[in-house]
Amino acid sequence: MRILCADIGGTSIKLGIVTDEGEIFDFTEVPTEGKKGGARVIENLISGLQAFEGYDAIGISTAGQVDRKKGSIIYANDNIPGYTGTQVKDILEKRFKKPVEVENDVNCAALGEGWLGAGKGLSDYLCLTYGTGIGGAIILGGKLYRGIGGSAGEFGHMILHPGGRDCSCGMKGCYEAYASARLLVEMAAKADPTVTNGRELFSRISEGDGLMKGVLDEWSSEAATGLASLVHIFNPQALILGGGILEQDTAAESIEKKSRELIMESFQGVAFLKAMLGNKAGLFGAATLHIK
Repeated sequence: MRILCADIGGTSIKLGIVTDEGEIFDFTEVPTEGKKGGARVIENLISGLQAFEGYDAIGISTAGQVDRKKGSIIYANDNIPGYTGTQVKDILEKRFKKPVEVENDVNCAALGEGWLGAGKGLSDYLCLTYGTGIGGAIILGGKLYRGIGGSAGEFGHMILHPGGRDCSCGMKGCYEAYASARLLVEMAAKADPTVTNGRELFSRISEGDGLMKGVLDEWSSEAATGLASLVHIFNPQALILGGGILEQDTAAESIEKKSRELIMESFQGVAFLKAMLGNKAGLFGAATLHIK
């Protein structure tokens, strides 16, 4: 079986044909142009998809909360204005005359990691991605847990600091307002304005910069607080952590060390794993929506 897959992200839509044997062909990217609104995103998606031939079905991984049965967007934030309510499945099935399945992007990443990546062979694990926000997904008994409304796994919106910093969701004190990758870079720039991105931050740390190491430690402590709580709630086999920041060994090791300091002895068996599939995880996960 050949599934045409798309992963709709904040800056680009990744596309490729994935086979049921886990091979990927014709990988490409087109701009999302999310700030121009949901209608433009769908236009760009269709434009990208119509360049492909020779596939049996379409799988879509997308930002936003997804109604899995209807294949529609329950809620999307201001990164894609007007995307909420978009009937993605209906639009694409009418246009391409192929079966279409739609799922949230972090859920797809978790499914992809379970099929071909860090979660292969595991039945119970949590996936978290650290970027502009913090995305999450829950795999229990080998199956994706979606919750009653289909939106389970919003780990970034655990309220860990009641009344604290404003969050993009409209609440205050959420996990992602303290432990997103964006926050780490902002913290570094505040400590030293010459540091403007994660690459510079970790370069400074590798050179022995104590100030930047302190920034990483402070951020890791916040990240660890959320992770330890999740371990105690779910008692998973593993935490699979993704996002560009977590590709850095220094960050991954710091988070695991500080998390283990907060995790009860009887829960210490949890493994801390790096996501393995990089920017193609969502495509592989989208393919699993059709692979039984």
